[in-house]
Amino acid sequence: MSEAEFIARLRAIATDPAARGLADDAAEWQGLVLTHDMIVEGVHFLPDDTPQDVAWKLVAVNLSDLAAKGAEPVGVLVGYSLGDAAWDAAFAEGLALVLGRFGVALLGGDTVRGPRGAPRSFGLTAIGRAPPGGAPARGGTRPGDQLWVTGSIGDAGLGLAMRLGQAAADETCLAAYRRPQPQLALGRAVAPHVHAMMDVSDGLLIDAGRMAEVSGCRIELLMEAVPLSAALLAVRPDGLDTR
Repeated sequence: MSEAEFIARLRAIATDPAARGLADDAAEWQGLVLTHDMIVEGVHFLPDDTPQDVAWKLVAVNLSDLAAKGAEPVGVLVGYSLGDAAWDAAFAEGLALVLGRFGVALLGGDTVRGPRGAPRSFGLTAIGRAPPGGAPARGGTRPGDQLWVTGSIGDAGLGLAMRLGQAAADETCLAAYRRPQPQLALGRAVAPHVHAMMDVSDGLLIDAGRMAEVSGCRIELLMEAVPLSAALLAVRPDGLDTR
């Protein structure tokens, strides 16, 4: 069963309006915005990524979902699979660092010990306060709306290619892969002025298609206007395969 097929089955269960049909970055319930993401070794991070970077990424991808709803983060719950003691200790140090950086409280979670040699996997639930007027859904797009992107596109993907030895190393792109920066303040500033918002961590084209589908609109992208960093263009001047 594919991920899409499994989610389709879950939609039949997730009938509460707060779930937004499982078609958004997060749920909104009684003034709170709630999201949960998992990361798995070999899928979302490399086996030789540092534990501190993995902890940062786990928190950042969830806070990015809150940012895409204009929410103010207040706390997280962590699901952790124990393994090597030194690795676990370094992860805890990294977790403290990233939570402190964004002013987010650790409220609880769960730990398990996985089978020896199994890929590491972690989950995190992030909780935020919804903005005044509510969290913009990704399905609120209306005909005539303009589509805007914040930040630059493709740096993290190119950073992964650099980690795999497929491109010359650049610290800007490597940092985007290792320690992505959720745009929390910008999300809160933008939320009152838009009809729809969503995270584009899966790629601009993929996520624009998702926004179009759930909104029932056709979206036209001006590819020449997509923001690309100087670091990315220095490595891939055409930039086309990074969007």
